[in-house]
Amino acid sequence: MKDRKLWLFKIMLGTLLVMSMIFAILIFHYNPVLFYIELTLWLIAAVLIIWRFKYFKSEIHAFMLHVGSTLSAAQSDALLKFPVPLFVIGNNGEIVWYNQLAKETMFKNRDDLFEQKIQKIFPEIDLRKLNSQGGQRVANSGRYYTAFSVFAYGRKDKGSYIVYFVEDTEIARQAQAFHDSRPSVLSIVIDNYEELMQGAKESQKAQVLGEIEGILEKFVSEAEGLLKRMDRNRFVAVIEERHMLKIIEKRFDVLDKVRSIPCDNNIMPTLSIGIGRGVGSFHEADKMASQALEMALGRGGDQAALKTPDGFEFYGGVSKGIEKRNKVKTRIVAAALKDLIQSSENVIVMGHKFADLDCLGSAIGMAKAVKSMGKPCSVVVNTATNLAAPLYNKFVDAGEASLFLTAEKALERVGRKSLLIIVDTHLPYLLESRDLYELSKNVVVIDHHRKMVGHIENAVIFYHEPYASSASEMVSELLQYFDGDRIISGIDAEALLSGIMLDTRNFAMRTGVRTFEAAAYLRRMGADTIEVKKLFSSSMTAYQKKMQIVSSARIYDNCAIAESEMWDDIKLIAPQAADELLGITGVDASFVMYEYGSGVSFSARSLGNVNVQIIMEKIGGGGHFTMAGAQLENISMEKAEELLKNAIREYNEERNVNS
Repeated sequence: MKDRKLWLFKIMLGTLLVMSMIFAILIFHYNPVLFYIELTLWLIAAVLIIWRFKYFKSEIHAFMLHVGSTLSAAQSDALLKFPVPLFVIGNNGEIVWYNQLAKETMFKNRDDLFEQKIQKIFPEIDLRKLNSQGGQRVANSGRYYTAFSVFAYGRKDKGSYIVYFVEDTEIARQAQAFHDSRPSVLSIVIDNYEELMQGAKESQKAQVLGEIEGILEKFVSEAEGLLKRMDRNRFVAVIEERHMLKIIEKRFDVLDKVRSIPCDNNIMPTLSIGIGRGVGSFHEADKMASQALEMALGRGGDQAALKTPDGFEFYGGVSKGIEKRNKVKTRIVAAALKDLIQSSENVIVMGHKFADLDCLGSAIGMAKAVKSMGKPCSVVVNTATNLAAPLYNKFVDAGEASLFLTAEKALERVGRKSLLIIVDTHLPYLLESRDLYELSKNVVVIDHHRKMVGHIENAVIFYHEPYASSASEMVSELLQYFDGDRIISGIDAEALLSGIMLDTRNFAMRTGVRTFEAAAYLRRMGADTIEVKKLFSSSMTAYQKKMQIVSSARIYDNCAIAESEMWDDIKLIAPQAADELLGITGVDASFVMYEYGSGVSFSARSLGNVNVQIIMEKIGGGGHFTMAGAQLENISMEKAEELLKNAIREYNEERNVNS
C-alpha cells in the first residue's frame, strides 16, 4: 500500500530539487563559475536521491521486519513466528508486510514483494472470498492452501487486512484421490438379444455372444475395471471415475464396436448401457445405473445413459430401434390394466395438448375398451385447440358427443377410486390438463415416444414401447386381450387406424410386423380405409400454405429448414410441410419453424438416417427418432434458426466421431 506520508515526502524532495535548479540558473547570470559548481552539486544530490529512493521501500520493509523482531515475545510469536504464511495487505491487495515463513515457502526465489499485489503470487485469488467463512482454495508452486483474512486496522473500505494461508496439500491430494477412485457402476444389456438368437444356429449364437463378450471384456479391462455377467444378456461393470472420464471422452465407442459385429440374420447387435456416477457408495451408483438403463432402453436402445446427481447425459442412439415381436409384455399389461379398470369407479382418458389423430384415436379406442367392461369413461379433449377436428366432428355427427369432456368438467369427476389413463405422451408438462394428472391417485401411461427426462414416475402401469409405430398401435394390441369379440365398432377402428397412418406416414415409416398385424385387426373390426383417408384431407387454402412453406426451404448440411409466420392452422400444416420436404433429393431431415406466441416452434422429421429427437433435445425439445419437435419461449426467428443450425452441426460432429 502506498503510504501517503511517503508520497508527500517524494513530492517535497522533488519540489526542492526543481527550486534549487531554478536558483542555480538565476545565479548563472551573476557568476557562471558558481553556477557550474552548484550544478555539479545538484546533479550529485539528484543521483543520490534517486538511488536512495530505489531502495527506500526495501529499507522500510527491512525496518518493519526489525520492528517486528523487537516486539514482545507474544507479539513476535503472533507475527514473525506465526506458524502459517501471513501477509498484511491493503484493501486493493497491495502487500504491506509479510512474515518470514511466507517468504521461505511461497516466493523464496523471488525478489522482495513489498508494495506489489498479492495477486502476483496467487493470480486466482479473490479478495471478496477471503472474508467468507470457508476462505478460498488457492495453489502455489504445486502446493494447496486455504486463504483466510481478518480485518487489521483502519476504515473498512480503506484499511488493511491480515491474510493467512493454511496449507492443506495432503488433504487436497487425498480428496482428489477419493474423487478419482469413486465407483461408477455400469449396467449393460444386449437390447436385441432375442432377435439375434431367433433362428440362428448354435455355432452362430456362440460366435456372436463370444465377440460381444470379448469387446466388453477389453472395454472394461482397458479401464482397469471389473466385469460380471449377471444373465444371458446382462452384464454389470464397475469402473473408477478416473477411467470413466476417458470413456466419456471417447463417447462410449464400445457401442460402435458391438454394432459392427457381422451377423448372418442381418440384425445388427446393439448395447444399452446405464451408468450411475458421481456418488460415494456402490448402492447409490447401482440404483442410478438401473434408472439410467431404463432410460436408455426407453429411448430406443443402442445408447449409453449416464446419470449423476445433476441429471442425465446421453451418448449414441444413432440406430433405429429393433421391433420386439414378442407380445408377452402386451398380454401382461392388458391383464393388469383390466384388473385396475375393474376396481375403479370411473375412468378418464387424456392425451397431450393439441391432440392429433394418434392421440385422439388411441384415447377413443381405450375409452371404448373401458366402456365394454361396464365402467363409465370419458375422453378429455380441448375442442378449440386439438389438431384432429375431422375425427372429433365425425364422432359428434355419429352421436358420440357425450364421450368427450373438457378438462374443467373432468376435474369434477375425479374421485379417490378414479383411474386416469394417459395416452401418447409421458411428460407431465405436455398433458392436456396437468391439474387433472396431479389430482388423480391412480395413473396409467401408454406411450411410444422415446423416454425423456422428467417423465411421469408415479404411474401404476407405465406401458412404454419405443419400438411401436404409434400409441394407436399399442392400444390396438391391448384391445385384443380384452374380453369380447366386438369391443370396438367400425368408427372406433377407423379412429385407431387413422392414428397409425398418421405416425407411419401411410405405412411408409417405422412400420414393423406388429404394425401391420394391428392394422389387420382394425380392418377386421370394420375400419374403412376410404373413410380414414378422408380424415387427412385439407382445404385448398391449407394446401397452398403448405406449398408456400416448402418453397421457402433452404438446405443446410443435408437438412431442409423452412420458416413460416403464424397462421390459425399452422400446427397442422407445419408437420405436413416437414413431411413434404423429405421428398426432396439429398434431404435427410426437415425442420419447419414457425412463430408461436412470443417464441418459435419446431416440427422435425427424418427418413431414419438422422435422429431428429437428439437434435430437438439439444434445443429443449424431444420426440421420436424420425418425428420430433420443440418450442422455445421469448426468442426471435433468427436466434432460433441459429440454435437449430448449431444443434445440427453438433449432432453431425458427434456422429462423425462415433463413426
